[in-house]
Amino acid sequence: MINLHDIRYVRLGTSDLVGAERYATTILGLEVVRRDAHAIYFRSDSRDHTLCYFEGDRRDHTTAFEVVDMAALDAAGATLERNGFRAQMGNAQQCEERRVKAFINFKDPSGNSIDLVAGPAHSGRRYFASRDAGITGFSHVGLRTTDARRDEAFWTELASAKVSDWIGEAPLLRIDEVHHKIALFPSTYAGIQHINHQVESIDDVMRAYYLLLEHRVPIRFGPGRHPTSGAMFLYFEGPDGMTYEYSTGVRLICSEDEEHYQPRQFPFGPDSFCMWGSRPDIPEFKS
Repeated sequence: MINLHDIRYVRLGTSDLVGAERYATTILGLEVVRRDAHAIYFRSDSRDHTLCYFEGDRRDHTTAFEVVDMAALDAAGATLERNGFRAQMGNAQQCEERRVKAFINFKDPSGNSIDLVAGPAHSGRRYFASRDAGITGFSHVGLRTTDARRDEAFWTELASAKVSDWIGEAPLLRIDEVHHKIALFPSTYAGIQHINHQVESIDDVMRAYYLLLEHRVPIRFGPGRHPTSGAMFLYFEGPDGMTYEYSTGVRLICSEDEEHYQPRQFPFGPDSFCMWGSRPDIPEFKS
């Protein structure tokens, strides 16, 4: 089994690096770590970076997960190859771009690009937001799946994820005590469906709500509260059609809860996404 330690970063292609930087700093409140001619790196916590925008196809998305060491990375590569997945080892330049000691890249059964990384760099200084967004860290991604049951089996049987709850066929998967770090939403194509940052409190969610209104950023869902994780949330549109989410108060499933915890089945419908009555303007949450 591939033991996933934590989610690490996302990489997104864009044709407008200047616009992506402006959005990531002015709207999201991330800190610019560095930039080169073709990419800009942002951080939201103690990790070297958690988001990279690079010049490229807007449909080119990669999500990275950390494993504990090189031995675990080698074992993960062998597990993938043994099960019919082509795992490509990153070269020295690619490792430097990602600020990791080593990584492998592969495609999950739906075609989502996944990096598994070992020895990722941490920052020696605290995260300093470009605005007072209240961000405490990069927390989870929604991935599109063309077959939710198949992909759930991949993440739970080949990797170490566990189902916390389902909404219809969409599983919410944890790899540590946080209710979910991966959510799989049925779609007709692969790619990152949304990117989540945790914030300190509901006050940060509501401050963001009014800032988004002021800047005329389309709000796609919320403010609301998820009945699954208990998190209070706000989803909004980003560059190239990406959806971002702020949330706070996510449920933790601690080690002492594991033995007795039973995943719950929620029907696919608006009340399963928000217990306050907000209705999503997000395709994967509506059909």
